[in-house]
Amino acid sequence: MDETEVELRNRVTLPRVFQIVSTVLPQRDVVTLLLVSPWCCRTLASDASLWQVLDLHEMNKAGERLTAALALSRYHHVKQINLEFAQDVEDKHLSLLTSKCMESLQDLEALNLNGCQKISDHGIAAVTIACPNLKSFSIYWNVRVTDLAIKHLVNNCRKITNLNLSGCKGISDQSLHLLSDNYKELETLNLTRCIKLTDDGLQQITLKCSSLQSLNLYALPSFTENSYRKISLLPNLRFLDLCGSQNLSDEGLTSIAKCRKLVSLNLTWCVRVTDIGVIAVAQSCTSLELLSLFGIIGVTDKCLEVLSTFCSSTLTTLDVNGCTGIKRRSRQKLLQLFPNLNCFKVHS
Repeated sequence: MDETEVELRNRVTLPRVFQIVSTVLPQRDVVTLLLVSPWCCRTLASDASLWQVLDLHEMNKAGERLTAALALSRYHHVKQINLEFAQDVEDKHLSLLTSKCMESLQDLEALNLNGCQKISDHGIAAVTIACPNLKSFSIYWNVRVTDLAIKHLVNNCRKITNLNLSGCKGISDQSLHLLSDNYKELETLNLTRCIKLTDDGLQQITLKCSSLQSLNLYALPSFTENSYRKISLLPNLRFLDLCGSQNLSDEGLTSIAKCRKLVSLNLTWCVRVTDIGVIAVAQSCTSLELLSLFGIIGVTDKCLEVLSTFCSSTLTTLDVNGCTGIKRRSRQKLLQLFPNLNCFKVHS
């Protein structure tokens, strides 16, 4: 190539190619592309669609990086911020967002604070004030936040449809009352290991949040049959995790079977369940793709036969490990019952 062609490639062709490629790359790789050449830097930096995500997950000094990034004009319309397991994120950084970066957060739709252990109710209050259009909020395994944080959330962010409170041990029924009263359109709710919750709070969710599609109640053994029966009031439910629900019996599971749209059901260590409950699910939830019966000794080959009759064309994942009432089968024989299985576990 002559000098003119080289210049054309550097100024026009390469930036355009990198702009196209960057749409399918992680943001950190896009940032690396800025270093390729001044022309690439200008082209990519001016493309607003590339700067709608701010990904700082697992980074050190993430709080300082967050405030510095949001001060840049390219992030003034950011829609997603990921701080999952980021280091050094504190309340003071979230407070700075409210005082200095309010404009940058007006379009924010998703905020992931998973594992940010230094954040408290004060930080949640500050950041939610700045995010009126927030739809997805995740604060997995934060033991400092309490019901006060949820009060700030519902007061400041009216559009939440996806909420992850997994491991937030300071959350009580008061929070579930607030959520059920304010988020009628809630679609996803994760309450894993929120150990203060009781039937009273969960029943408010099942009565008022009829749009729920995903409900995670992993490791919450305190709920009773009354709550499990009311899960049947969620007609759009597709994902349900009841791992460790020691009080769930066949009666409750038969009620849950009325959620006919279920595609994923985790019954691991639901020790009171027998063939009766699983058969009710099989006959009603004929779109089931994932079913875990791990550790349930009350189920037998009888429920597998019924599952094969009603769900053989949809089941792709089946876990019967530890189900001593189900005889051991070879891979080939399991595929005869469930031809679409790509993941299965059976006791040896």
